[in-house]
Amino acid sequence: MKGSLAALLVIAGLSIVGSAQAPDAAATFDKVWTIVRDTHFDPSFDRATWDRAREELRPKAVAAKTPGELRSVLRDLLGRLGLSHFAVIPASPDTPGELGDLSGQPGFEVRLIEKQLVVTAVDPESAAAAAGVRPGWIVDTVAGVPMARTLAPIADGAPERIAQLEAWRLSLAQLRGPSGSKLEVTFIDGGGTHVAKSIRRTAEAGDPVHVGSLPTMYVRVRSSLKETPGGGKAGVIAFNVWMAAVDARFQQAIDRFRTADGIVIDLRGNPGGLAAMIMGISGHFLSERLTLGVMKTRDSELRFVANPRLVNAAGERVEPFRGPVAILVDGLSASASECFTGGLQSLGRARVFGQPSMGQALPALFDTLPNGDVLIHAWGDFVTGTGVRLEGRGVMPDEIVPAMRADLLAGRDRPLESALAWIGRGM
Repeated sequence: MKGSLAALLVIAGLSIVGSAQAPDAAATFDKVWTIVRDTHFDPSFDRATWDRAREELRPKAVAAKTPGELRSVLRDLLGRLGLSHFAVIPASPDTPGELGDLSGQPGFEVRLIEKQLVVTAVDPESAAAAAGVRPGWIVDTVAGVPMARTLAPIADGAPERIAQLEAWRLSLAQLRGPSGSKLEVTFIDGGGTHVAKSIRRTAEAGDPVHVGSLPTMYVRVRSSLKETPGGGKAGVIAFNVWMAAVDARFQQAIDRFRTADGIVIDLRGNPGGLAAMIMGISGHFLSERLTLGVMKTRDSELRFVANPRLVNAAGERVEPFRGPVAILVDGLSASASECFTGGLQSLGRARVFGQPSMGQALPALFDTLPNGDVLIHAWGDFVTGTGVRLEGRGVMPDEIVPAMRADLLAGRDRPLESALAWIGRGM
């Protein structure tokens, strides 16, 4: 099965749950090593170095006394590739385990801003909103533990993109917990006052979807009509993951906004999913079968081509949307989000706003290992139609709009404002 989301889930810590059976350490290590050797997408893959890694690490794997120790060795092995989408998902993802039950979420999102963990969005229907939590507040302590201490290892020296991802990963491990449990957190509000809140975690909202060995994911699609500075109208469509359930709702939103002056697609925080979906979604904005990008494997190439959408949800003949298209991304936009954004940007069909994306664009396969865990391994490399490689680089916005705490405290969404202003100028 092909996918693009799994590696980010592993990095984020959301799927590091469950406990495997007895390790079957030697067989598990050998299968991981062999799969990478035989399927690595790069023709210049250094097999001699990979052989030496096996000689060094296999004895450590065989000596592993617990599933966790074995996974640590496998992480070391895969980490030497220096690429995204090579990871191990522990078995039984629906069972509490290594990181505990993370099924409950606090109702607010966070990002690392100016070296502090800042609330960037609050679900208006959540317990956090009812408790008065506001965007721009700093998360000071969680369960009495200062977040400054948690974030200390990445506070200085780490590249911005890596620091953003690692801060998010560490914070989610602290903020999430069993659904129905209480989160004890202290914030610093806009006036510098410490505010203690007890927030009940709730189950994640959205339509549940299941993909292979991945944990359950929840699809959310939001759409709204916004006014541009010049008095025009722009449709805004946001969705959190690239799964098939998005398609129908996205099409309904497009039908709603066909007469708008422009459309904004908000992919901030969207870690990817099914990469093939970019061909259909991009077809809402392209009337020709243009190349978005190419997936290069060891032996072949797979071309991702836009599929013009000429029929609406009611079965009526339509033309793809011809107005200006803006895309919002940030440091947690990854994989299929990057392929879609980079592809439309390379064709000159969309203007990108926000922060550089994550730079983890590789597609992946999933293989069950002898110990019951699942290996995710990249099967190809992605370059845009104009030859730009996104892995390790990310999508560079046409207009970089940094996240600022002052904007959040003032109730401003500056990346969205910039996109709306651009659409307004084109009216």
